[in-house]
Amino acid sequence: MSQALSLPRPREWPPVLPVLAVLVLLGLPVSPAGESGAGPADAVSALVVLYCAIRLVRDRRRPLSRTAAVVLGLPVLGLAVAAMGASSPGAGITGMGRYLQIFVLVPAAVLLLVRGRSDFRLLAWSFVALALWQGAIGVHQYVTGTGASYQGEEIRAVGTFGPTDVMGMATVVSFGLVCALGLALGRTPVRQRAVAACCALALLLPLALSFSRGAWIATAATCAVQLVLAGLRRALKVAAVAVAAGVVLVGGFGVGTAMLQERIDSITQVTDAPDQSVTDRYTMWAAAVGMWREQPLTGVGLKGFPDYRDGHASLALSSGSDTEGAGAAYRKQPLLSPHNMYLLVLAEQGLIGLLALAGSWLALLVCGLRGLWWARGGSGAGLDCALVACGLLIWQLIDFAYADIGGPSTVLTAVVFGVVAWWALVGGGDRSTTRVSAAPVQELAEKAVTR
Repeated sequence: MSQALSLPRPREWPPVLPVLAVLVLLGLPVSPAGESGAGPADAVSALVVLYCAIRLVRDRRRPLSRTAAVVLGLPVLGLAVAAMGASSPGAGITGMGRYLQIFVLVPAAVLLLVRGRSDFRLLAWSFVALALWQGAIGVHQYVTGTGASYQGEEIRAVGTFGPTDVMGMATVVSFGLVCALGLALGRTPVRQRAVAACCALALLLPLALSFSRGAWIATAATCAVQLVLAGLRRALKVAAVAVAAGVVLVGGFGVGTAMLQERIDSITQVTDAPDQSVTDRYTMWAAAVGMWREQPLTGVGLKGFPDYRDGHASLALSSGSDTEGAGAAYRKQPLLSPHNMYLLVLAEQGLIGLLALAGSWLALLVCGLRGLWWARGGSGAGLDCALVACGLLIWQLIDFAYADIGGPSTVLTAVVFGVVAWWALVGGGDRSTTRVSAAPVQELAEKAVTR
């Protein structure tokens, strides 16, 4: 009896537990220190990298395959060039450290710590759990009027991230919804798929109450792609369930408020009658393009966008965005980035940096989709992992057209790229369980010949 109830020894614990600690810390309310937005989760992510390095030295393992080293190390080229062109050594070192954390070091550590599909699924369910937690807080903020300020009312769901990172909860909930949908579309036991489907439906409400147009667009497009990749018949079934859930939410619970409807309508009015936030975004996009034209190959240097912004932006740019609510006082938040990752990299790192970084992402996408094709064509083992990984990467690539890195939730992007990298470079290339083994057939054939 005592043996049956005994806990596993520390050596038997999955090595991805430090990564789970990062997700747990993202569920706690934090006050970002300084302008970088770094918090406790960022500090733990550094410990994850150190822990991974210690395991590699102790086990005398080869760190990465040649392909993985090239794909994950490709952004270093553009970062090194842009760091040398920064306005100061401090800005270059700080900016390069942040990019290395998000796109190189933490993803590589996550890739090396994931041992197999069970660890991958553990991380996927952790994303779902974090999303449910943040989503529950966001719904409570909307119902009680304790969220971030939106059109004069404190109803915007932001979770524990506060009004200075309004995209934080929307990002977490979107990741959780994409993971839940991927798990539901896999070929795992029916009970697990049913739970995942229920979680995906439950996350629709906090995503709507985040009032984040970029997250809505990225999530809708990603879920549509996941459904198509999973198969047309299943796509039609899930689409019918989603429509029914939307009817219940809007008609039965009154989620379709006037503000929400107005926010949805504003998506189609970004060119005809844009609001001030859209005007600011267009103005900063134009400023980023102007910076790139001055230094097309190398950009203006890491952390250089705020210094060159006023010299390239028109008078339509406001002084900043107003933030308040969710327990924080009124504050004028300066606009220090173009809210477009591709244009930010183009402005600060030039064509060299953009091609290196985007080339790494494109390689991950191609390898991930190739692994998904193998998973669909075989026994179906790992299909849920493939849909989760490809969905997360597609969501991130779409969202980068409306957002960039920054804030406490940014470290979650690093974990996402690590999860995607494992499937694209390791898990998706293991075809031993994605196709029916030919060994039994060969053995029977040999016996027939001997007879």
